Amino acid sequence: MTSVDIVRSPNADQVSTIAADLVADSVPSKLTAQDPTLWGPEAESEASIRLSWTTLHETSRSLLPELKALREELHAEGVDRVVLAGMGGSSLAPEVITRTQNVPLIVLDTTDPAQVADALAGDLERTVIVVSSKSGGTVETDSHRRIFEKAFADAGIDAASRIVVVTDPGSPLQKASEEAGYRKVFLADPNVGGRYSALTAFGLVPSYLAGADVESLLDDAAEEAKVLAQDSVENPAVVLAAIFGAAHAHGAEKIVFADTGSGIVGFGDWAEQLIAESTGKNGTGLLPVVVEGPGAEGFVNARSDATTVAIGPATGSANVAVEGPLGAQFLLWEYATALVGKVLGINPFDQPDVEAAKKAARALLDAPAVSATTPSFVDGPVEGHGTDWAPRKVNTVAEALAALVEVAPDHGYISVQAYLDRIDDASFALLRAEIAKRTHLQTTFGWGPRFLHSTGQYHKGGHQNGVFIQITGESGDDLEVPGRPYTLAQLQLAQALGDGQVLAEHGRPVLRLHLQDRIAGLAQLVEAVQEDGS
Repeated sequence: MTSVDIVRSPNADQVSTIAADLVADSVPSKLTAQDPTLWGPEAESEASIRLSWTTLHETSRSLLPELKALREELHAEGVDRVVLAGMGGSSLAPEVITRTQNVPLIVLDTTDPAQVADALAGDLERTVIVVSSKSGGTVETDSHRRIFEKAFADAGIDAASRIVVVTDPGSPLQKASEEAGYRKVFLADPNVGGRYSALTAFGLVPSYLAGADVESLLDDAAEEAKVLAQDSVENPAVVLAAIFGAAHAHGAEKIVFADTGSGIVGFGDWAEQLIAESTGKNGTGLLPVVVEGPGAEGFVNARSDATTVAIGPATGSANVAVEGPLGAQFLLWEYATALVGKVLGINPFDQPDVEAAKKAARALLDAPAVSATTPSFVDGPVEGHGTDWAPRKVNTVAEALAALVEVAPDHGYISVQAYLDRIDDASFALLRAEIAKRTHLQTTFGWGPRFLHSTGQYHKGGHQNGVFIQITGESGDDLEVPGRPYTLAQLQLAQALGDGQVLAEHGRPVLRLHLQDRIAGLAQLVEAVQEDGS
């Protein structure tokens, strides 16, 4: 089970009041009973079909015999390399599960041609791809499926025998997969939203096939469920919801996550989607900021606009520390997020602003020349785009960054979005700490387009105090998407431009830095961040 240690709380009286109100209204037990009225009449229709996650520790066990049989069949055929094609809720939990248990899983949640090409370059004779999409129409996942299907066929491998699908009943992907005769189609519980789906088929199928022990996750969640159902001020979900609700009321709308030795790998990335997409709407919400560790910029020196959370043992810089096994943590944070939605007065189960960027990207793909935009300035290997928000003309990357910081609100945030290869270009993540150190603003870092299925909702629907840096780059060898009139590189750029367009329509400053050379561009960016630029 989990434990929540309040290291320090500047709003202790209000935390106690919120917790007492949640308990007096029997909110935890009503949530466990899947009461859809908890978030008000406007949310009731959505909530009524989104609460089955509260019993997944019981209902998902029926998957285990099927998964065991499939894994044994695949291994008997010499197939033991698992690739997962999925976005957001379809990929974040499996990645945390497999990395924590140290079993290999190749996760494709990207449209970067080089990253997809690297996955293709592995031993296809040993490969099975899990195509995972709740809606059945996720453009990135559909592209991966098409590319791998052709690659299998070109290698003389029966493609249908190497494709396993996870989707919702009745989705277009279910129908297409059954018609194509794919190896196995797992139908997930349709009454669970993507970001609450860690313990559904979306989380368990790829993890189990990769070699993870998923039964232990369900066991740990089952133990935690007994505590989370209790109407008690000591219920850890009630404690967290009260802390974050009180902090938000006092202007601390950001939650900074640092791992302090939990043994869980990458938990913050999963929690980031859950919290941002659930709460970031109607101009309110909680923005997760995932940092490198307890000594990182934004955590050790967090200001009054943030609550610091240690995943693992408490540290001196943490407001709160949460410990417990992964399965229990999944369920705890789902409960806490649903409860804080009630405290904030929002529906934690919809995502009204996610589709806008997708529509903009699709419109750009239909345009004759998606990349035909004129840079505002050129600085060595870096082209700067979209500086009309700047208070003065800028001619260098350093000047553009300084101007962006100048227009950022005092307690706003900077979002760095890298539409690059998150494996080979992993060093770009260092920019988060460098920018936070220079600006003293909370700074997030996301890989595009993966963050569009995560914090993308908050950027448009949450507190409108963010400024945005998009990083795009030239690709080497591109990849065609079979049966589609675009390549991966064109799709990747359209996704960046589309999201930037929607952010600009919301009145947010967006600076796009396009790298003609990725390695030289990174060096230029780091140097620019460290310059004064004014």
